Amino acid sequence: MPEWALYALASAAGYLAGSIPFGLVITRAAGLGDIRAIGSGNIGATNVLRMGRKDLALATLLLDSLKAGLAAFAFTQVAGREVGFMAGAAAFIGHCYPVWLNFKGGKGIATYAGLLVFVTPLKGLVIAAPIWLGLFALTRISSLAALTAAVAVPPGTYMMGERNPVILGGLTLLSVFVFWTHRANLGRLIKGTEPRFGTPKAKPEE
Repeated sequence: MPEWALYALASAAGYLAGSIPFGLVITRAAGLGDIRAIGSGNIGATNVLRMGRKDLALATLLLDSLKAGLAAFAFTQVAGREVGFMAGAAAFIGHCYPVWLNFKGGKGIATYAGLLVFVTPLKGLVIAAPIWLGLFALTRISSLAALTAAVAVPPGTYMMGERNPVILGGLTLLSVFVFWTHRANLGRLIKGTEPRFGTPKAKPEE
């Protein structure tokens, strides 16, 4: 198969895998209604946790991670790391803009983490996970933790030995894209109005 066809196939398969809205599917299956009607209106694990179901939030986190990670892993085995990365990156886009939900999805943090596990074994996650966990524990602001971790991933991965320019360039683009998906949160962070997790909000986040 031509190289361009491999990239196209990886992109399409990754996008479709990433488009599966696990948070919405899981909460509806549990009889909790539409996750988009509460909290931030997001379909990700953090908003599922706002329903008070840690088990469902964990399941959402794992599944949202695996849909990018497994897509990346499968295509890496077949066609190499660059094609595998493309599949995982497409899953990230699919999660943020799922065709099944009128292109209104999540913000991509779990899918990004899953991609890191399978494309840059340990390197990216070793950098991102402690930063996210530490900042979230200190501030209880998920978006601040996510944005800071995203900034640290490309240089941190490089410092840990990654030298593939496609991988490093792709991680940089994805980290920038994380800021785009969190642009409303970023605005509130700048204004000092971003809510802390566990505190009531007067109205849903954008």
